[in-house]
Amino acid sequence: MTSVRVGLVADPAEPTVVARRFRDHESRRDAAQRRDWQVEVVSEPFTLACEDLGTALGRLTDHADARGWDLVVGITELPLRDDEGRYLLVETDHDHRAALLSLPALAGLRVHSRSRRALQELIHGLDGSSTQPQRVPLPSRSGRWRLLLGMVLANRPWLVVPGLKSALIAALTTGAIATINSTVWLLADSLSWWRLVVATAVSLAMVVGWLVIDGELWDHPEDGSAEARERSRLYNLSTLLTLSVGAVICYLALFVLNLLWALFVLDPDVMGGYLERGVEHGDLLVLSWFVASAATIGGALGSGLESDEAIRAATYSKREEDRRNRLAGARD
Repeated sequence: MTSVRVGLVADPAEPTVVARRFRDHESRRDAAQRRDWQVEVVSEPFTLACEDLGTALGRLTDHADARGWDLVVGITELPLRDDEGRYLLVETDHDHRAALLSLPALAGLRVHSRSRRALQELIHGLDGSSTQPQRVPLPSRSGRWRLLLGMVLANRPWLVVPGLKSALIAALTTGAIATINSTVWLLADSLSWWRLVVATAVSLAMVVGWLVIDGELWDHPEDGSAEARERSRLYNLSTLLTLSVGAVICYLALFVLNLLWALFVLDPDVMGGYLERGVEHGDLLVLSWFVASAATIGGALGSGLESDEAIRAATYSKREEDRRNRLAGARD
């Protein structure tokens, strides 16, 4: 029996990892379970968010024709949307034996196992050995939030942290000095819990806002269409959530390090003399909480935040810009 040549065209980063793991998984199957597929992976951006699904499928078909594949599946990090405004998990063109799989539609949960099952079903359907729906839409009510969760996790918000290293160092320096300042002790002792919560929220909002402004990360609609506006809203919301998660990780790290520093350097008797009462561990927690907020604003923003590639790469708008440049270069 002639083997079926299967092409997987994947966006860089996570889609490429998914495609290669699928290829490796299929090659490791034993003889009894192995399917008669030859899976090849090409890692490159192949579509733009503003393009219709037919254009993306046509570009996949061009890949298949150029490489002699029998069928092709594109794995994208972009949200897919049909003409009716529904978000999609899968779009298929049985006539040209091509299909699109949107990873964010998997909600970022158990991506590799769920994408592997989806790819197996897609390839079976395109190969004619099973019935695969032409289009798989997400649930109308929960689909947008499921997609947004997948987009945020696809951004890998924990990778924002290396992009904040200079700001974190500056904040640590500011916090170390503030922790041994008697005026800060008195101020922290005077604050109620809700003021501390507000201080935390304001400090995080300032960091996220400055990152968006300094890195020019806010996406603007290309035109006045409802589709363009919806796409920008989705991109911007995923950017804000991604940066917020990264900022919270840095804030928690700053809080823990400030607390350890306070436990090591502060003498309870000396601090109690200023507060005119006994000092307990709860007082050090409150002090570290307040210092983390103050240091985030004064240290990080005062020294400037660098919007380097780690931060820019964690936003859909900047990856979309890179996708456009690479596709334009491929046409030249």
